[in-house]
Amino acid sequence: MKSLLKNAREQKGLKTRELAQLSGIDQALISKFESGTRKPTKDQVTKLAQLLEIDYEILMVAWLKEKILYEIGDEEFALKALLLVEQEIQKNKKELNSELLSSYQIILDEIEILKTKIQSFNHFELRQISKTLELQFIFSSIHSNGNLLTQNEIKSVINDGLTISGKSMQNHLEAINFHEILVYIKDLIQKKTFLNEKDFLIIHNLMFRGIESENLGKYKSDSLILREMNLLFNWCELHKNNINPIILASEAYLKILEINPFENGNHQMANLLLNWILLQHNYVYATIEANQNSKEEYLSVLEKSQVKNDKSIFINYILKIEKENLNRAIQLITK
Repeated sequence: MKSLLKNAREQKGLKTRELAQLSGIDQALISKFESGTRKPTKDQVTKLAQLLEIDYEILMVAWLKEKILYEIGDEEFALKALLLVEQEIQKNKKELNSELLSSYQIILDEIEILKTKIQSFNHFELRQISKTLELQFIFSSIHSNGNLLTQNEIKSVINDGLTISGKSMQNHLEAINFHEILVYIKDLIQKKTFLNEKDFLIIHNLMFRGIESENLGKYKSDSLILREMNLLFNWCELHKNNINPIILASEAYLKILEINPFENGNHQMANLLLNWILLQHNYVYATIEANQNSKEEYLSVLEKSQVKNDKSIFINYILKIEKENLNRAIQLITK
């Protein structure tokens, strides 16, 4: 770990004194970290990883390795103990995942029943559901960003190419762009293309086409963001077959907001990523209704989830929203 810290500091062109000022860590301590005579705390590792743009996972693994070596490296039965620790960690992780899944299981089962019912509808009925929910999703998505078009006006703009008097060109472009994004996502799903970084950036480009001229389809100029986004898509790929799609989508949403990769549109991109995953698995859009109460509930749930660092709060909220939208879809046909 000492070489990781020293090399990263030197590559950034920082002196230990300058790093001390930036990090709030005593200069003498930083020198000891780099010489290996002192070990940083976990909080200090996190801070140094961010400032020196070292991959957090790599630095944490190095920190844990040295911590373990310091504690038991010279013990006669260290290897046997480590094997037992590995088994115990894997067991605890499985139990934790099982416990979390069981807490969601009732509503997950209800959602699957509703989803199966929708899949039993004929082609015409499914098309009716798709068009209606898609329009509601576009309206909710752009309305939350201050767009003044009504749902019927959006329908006229998208389907008939009409210009709505008294509404700005940006309002029109936001509706058109969002519709084109959904067409693009549906085409990817048809081709069985799983979500990936290249198409994610294309979607960001589509969102602001004709509205902004800079930063379209580009992350902020920050190498840490590039690494974090790469890790996010690797994580999605790794877990796409072993985590329930709604849970996977909800966690991906939270990760996007945590990374905050774009200058503009982070909430909308998180929402599009979430619904991209849902649609890939034949769920319906998890649309949050475009009214003040629903918006306040969403913001409250998101804040509580972030402050408490408890993703289950947000996951349960998305499960509830998805169930509501599945019921709404069924009512379109059966009412």
